[in-house]
Amino acid sequence: MAVEKLLLKPEEAAEILSIGRSKVYELMGTGELASVRIGACRRIPAEALADFVAGLRDTSPAAQSTATVIR
Repeated sequence: MAVEKLLLKPEEAAEILSIGRSKVYELMGTGELASVRIGACRRIPAEALADFVAGLRDTSPAAQSTATVIR
């Protein structure tokens, strides 16, 4: 029985997003990437990765130009 992880280590999130571990910590620090604290550890909810990527799409230049045309 395979169980998907609900919480990811910053290193795991970095690998999934194809970015560096330091960038993940930076994104967590600014609040752009949601995270939770468990004791002294930081973990990223799996759904936070999807939310982060969706937010990138919403703020991309292509999305903004489309929004401008619709207005």
